Amino acid sequence: MKRKKTKTSYGERENLLNIILIGFRGTGKTTIGKMLAQRLGKEFVDADEYLEQKEGKTIKDIFSEGGEKLFREIETQIIAELCRLDNRVVATGGGAILREENVRALRKSGIIILLEADADTIYERIHKNTLAGQRRPNLTNQGGYQEIEYLLEHRRPLYDRTADFVINTTSMSAVDAANKIITFIKNHVVNLRK
Repeated sequence: MKRKKTKTSYGERENLLNIILIGFRGTGKTTIGKMLAQRLGKEFVDADEYLEQKEGKTIKDIFSEGGEKLFREIETQIIAELCRLDNRVVATGGGAILREENVRALRKSGIIILLEADADTIYERIHKNTLAGQRRPNLTNQGGYQEIEYLLEHRRPLYDRTADFVINTTSMSAVDAANKIITFIKNHVVNLRK
């Protein structure tokens, strides 16, 4: 799904060298991001993994030590740092769009692609990836499927407002999603360079 923007609106950004992937956990940001990076000759960065490496602890540990507030502060610093880099495909954490300063930095850094999926698909994907479950905390008291539905409902307007282009990965392969993103970029972005 395309957003109502013209080629020139992308040209107003300071830097379109980066492709930024946003969306809920389990929508394919890492898998599709790695494919995009390889095909476009860019470096791939998973913002959550970068944050964990830089801090020397898991996101779950950061939440245990200082709650979501501490995590979001660190995440904002990481996003600012990543947005100063060029020629990257960046997979953000699912909540990166919760802070307006993050959204501003991401928009200046590149074109923003929202990957979305329905709650059933996200739940299934998250539970297949046991390592992610061990590294990521619940964000509400509900946990599980109810948490996914709740957070999707509350974040959807923020995702939609931030995205330049939306891909629903519910029943789409990662290869097809990457192809659609590359086609969109080639057709709508004038000054995206390697």
